[in-house]
Amino acid sequence: MRLTVDHVTRYSYDHPVRSVVQSHRLSPTSHAGQKVIDWDVTVSGGRKGARHRDGAGDQIQAWTIPGPVTEVVVHVRGTVETEDLAGVLRGHRESVSPDCYLRDTLPTRLDVALIALADGPTAPDPLALAHALSAAVADAISYRPGVTHAHTTAAEALALGEGVCQDHAHALIACARHRGFPARYISGYLSATEDGSAHEAAHAWAEVHIPGLGWVGFDPANRCCPDARYIRLGSGFDAQDAAPIRGIARGGGHEDMDVTVAVQQAAQ
Repeated sequence: MRLTVDHVTRYSYDHPVRSVVQSHRLSPTSHAGQKVIDWDVTVSGGRKGARHRDGAGDQIQAWTIPGPVTEVVVHVRGTVETEDLAGVLRGHRESVSPDCYLRDTLPTRLDVALIALADGPTAPDPLALAHALSAAVADAISYRPGVTHAHTTAAEALALGEGVCQDHAHALIACARHRGFPARYISGYLSATEDGSAHEAAHAWAEVHIPGLGWVGFDPANRCCPDARYIRLGSGFDAQDAAPIRGIARGGGHEDMDVTVAVQQAAQ
C-alpha cells in the first residue's frame, strides 16, 4: 500500500518570543514492511541543526527558529510504501537492548487495578499472552476522545474506563512490563479506514518484545496489530519520550498548538 501524509503543526504565541528550539522525530525509517519513497519536513523561518540516529533507530533532527516570532508552522509531507507483516518489526536497525524497556515511567506506573488487569489473561505462549493483554486493555478502556489529556496516566485512564490511543498504549505497556515483557510506545500515522470508524490519523500504539520473534506492534485502540495502513515514526518509553516534536520557546508567553493530519492511500 502506498500512503501519503500531510501533517501540519501550528504554534501560536500571544506575544513575540525571542526564539524557538525544537527536536523532531518526524522522519520515518525504512525497514521491512515500510519503505520511504519521499519525505520532507519544513519549519517556517527555521534553521536546520544537527541530525542523528539514536540508539532506538529513530531519526532526530534539531531546528532553531530565531525571533522575534509569533507563529511557527511545521509541515510534513511524504509518501511511504507499506506492507502487512502482522505487526512484526523486521530490518529496523537499533543498538539499545530491549531490556531497557522494562523500566516504568510516570505515565506507565502500575497501581492495584493495572496489576489486576495484567494478571488476568492466561495463554499457552508469549505471543498469545501479548495478544490477550492487548485485548484486555481494549475491553477495559473504551475509545472516547476528549475525556483524557496529554498527561493522563495509564492508571487514571483505566479508572475512567475511557481514553484515546495514547491511553491504550500506556496501559498495554504497563501490563506487558508487569508480565516481564519489554514494551515501548510508538508514534506514527494511521490511514483513513474504509468503514469510516473512529481513529486518529496521528496515531500511537505499543510494541512488545516477544522472545524468539522480536518487537511486535499491538494497537488496542483498534483491536489489531499494525498492518499496511500504519506508518511507524518513532519510539520511546512513553508518549512524552516518543513525541514527534519536542521544544521550548524562549521569552515566555502563552502558546497555542493546532494540528491537522491527513493520511490517504495513493495510486501506485
